[in-house]
Amino acid sequence: MATRPTAAAEPVRDRLRFLLGDELRELKDVAPTTTVLDWLRTTERRTGTKEGCNEGDCGACTVVVARPRHGRLRYDALNACIQFVPMLDGGQLLTVEDLADDLADGALHPVQQALVDTHGSQCGFCTPGFVMAIFAHLKNGGGTDRDSLNDALAGNLCRCTGYGPIVDAAARAAARTKADRFSTSEAAILEHLRTLDDGQALALEGRGGRWFAPSSVDQLADLALAHPDAVLLAGATDVGLWVTKQLRVLSTVIYLGRIPDLRRIDATGNRLTFGAAVAWTDALPVLARHWPDFGELLRRFGSVQVRNAGTIGGNVANGSPVGDSLPALIALGAEVHLRKGDRQRTLGLEDLYLGYARQAREAGELVEAISLPRPAPDWHFRAYKISKRFDQDISSVCGCFHLRLEQGRVADARIAFGGLAAIPKRARACEAALIGARWNEVAAEDGMAALADDFQPISDQRASAGYRLRVARNLLLKVWLETGTGAPPIRLAGPERQAHA
Repeated sequence: MATRPTAAAEPVRDRLRFLLGDELRELKDVAPTTTVLDWLRTTERRTGTKEGCNEGDCGACTVVVARPRHGRLRYDALNACIQFVPMLDGGQLLTVEDLADDLADGALHPVQQALVDTHGSQCGFCTPGFVMAIFAHLKNGGGTDRDSLNDALAGNLCRCTGYGPIVDAAARAAARTKADRFSTSEAAILEHLRTLDDGQALALEGRGGRWFAPSSVDQLADLALAHPDAVLLAGATDVGLWVTKQLRVLSTVIYLGRIPDLRRIDATGNRLTFGAAVAWTDALPVLARHWPDFGELLRRFGSVQVRNAGTIGGNVANGSPVGDSLPALIALGAEVHLRKGDRQRTLGLEDLYLGYARQAREAGELVEAISLPRPAPDWHFRAYKISKRFDQDISSVCGCFHLRLEQGRVADARIAFGGLAAIPKRARACEAALIGARWNEVAAEDGMAALADDFQPISDQRASAGYRLRVARNLLLKVWLETGTGAPPIRLAGPERQAHA
């Protein structure tokens, strides 16, 4: 009986190919976990890209990677400090040195000129990162209202507190970037990038490390079986810190970003299915359209740079107890689709997590997709993120509530929290207290009391145990206030909720 080819039988390329500005780079002897930031500064001597936090928080190292998308170029702002060089394959890497409208005489790009005109640069250290973030936002046709610009720049910190002039510069540049030199060269760059996209897998080895980038799910499954101890890498928003902060040596990395099937969103059936390598930037509008509160939660999920890199599958596979997407996915009834070799199986997402850093996945088993049932009548979804800062902060408590209300009673409930336990966890005692009860303040108080049976949170630098439990209880009360009869508006709505009000 015929069997499918193994990963070893597929065509494999042994070098990277990408554009740095307008110039082709082909790299073979590069350590697979060399960060884009280190490579730019030490090898290319492009020192405009700055090292600030080296963990993807401050945006000083923001670069832009352009790739074909729906017949156009999409410009993704990314944190160079936690992106690895092999992830650039097939793309165009742009740094602040590339932006000048006339590279010969140094004429500034409209974004750069707007920052000069509005006095948006003080010490100047953060300025290149702001320039690149504004450039990417405007080139992608991002909104030019104040809220949209603030969201676009949430991943960039200014140590001189000059945010007002910087946002003014972004608004001023909005009318001037449509006819820059990148617009006139887009067709040529698109064609060049298409010639680099040969669909082949990558197998790189250099300086003590190995990097595999399969081009199909079958290849990925074979590699995961052959290298069960390898690090499976998607967006590197977490793994990047293993290298830059923990100084870990990753001897074998298997990268998921070159597999088209893992980057697909299927919204055709009665479930929404997201491939494991779907970036949050792409998942956000789909999820927000069906559940506006999920969109609001994701608007505060990292930053634009983080959402451009981080993936839904990476968040699920990581399983952090404070991963903000996980309580929402669990509350919405998400399932995780796993694969080991040729065997596939499906688990309810809450069943994947067994304890801190322990999962029901076997060695060599990978997350292939995540699916959600479409919204159904009478179900109400609410999500709340409680943190010290609005943007770029880890939650003290993340609470997500999915209730089915029929004739004034709670017919069903799925409630999940992050930050209250060692795993993202359902509040089953709370659910039991609510189901069947008339949806009123008494029922909400009964559910609030039951949360003490579900969770015994700890105290840490983000919040005390008592604060966490009290907040969790009050969030349930807030759900009742928002969904009860004649509920008043009790929160300021961001763009996602305004669009769906």
